Amino acid sequence: MGVSFVVYSRAAPQGSKRHVGNGAMIESSKRVKPFRADVRKAAQSVELPPDWPMAAPMRVGLRFHFARPKSHFKGDGVALSKSAPEEATSHGLGDIEKLARAVNDALSTVLFNDDRQVVEMHLAKCYDSQDLVIISLEPLV
Repeated sequence: MGVSFVVYSRAAPQGSKRHVGNGAMIESSKRVKPFRADVRKAAQSVELPPDWPMAAPMRVGLRFHFARPKSHFKGDGVALSKSAPEEATSHGLGDIEKLARAVNDALSTVLFNDDRQVVEMHLAKCYDSQDLVIISLEPLV
């Protein structure tokens, strides 16, 4: 008894913070707050079974899809250039753990009580024709 849904948004990593004075810290990435809001909104629209166990340990699957930049293509805009990376390892995409952290924080209090309940994760990131994240959750009860 799990749920899956898609978030049509460019994933943003969460993790690094910067000090802004008086002990206040803010996210270094300006993209993380709107991304978490997109994830939360999509999660709130998921129709959960009536007996969904909010307090259960969770298995989470996250697949981050990133639109390839134009620089990866030859002049025709269709064929990939020889220098285009096969895998989504470009610096600007963020590391997979920080991407997952942003999603798990957004899902807290919506599909589970707290992200500490996540006991198993399956993560992947890849290039695609558009930005999106496929999210699946399964309570382990």
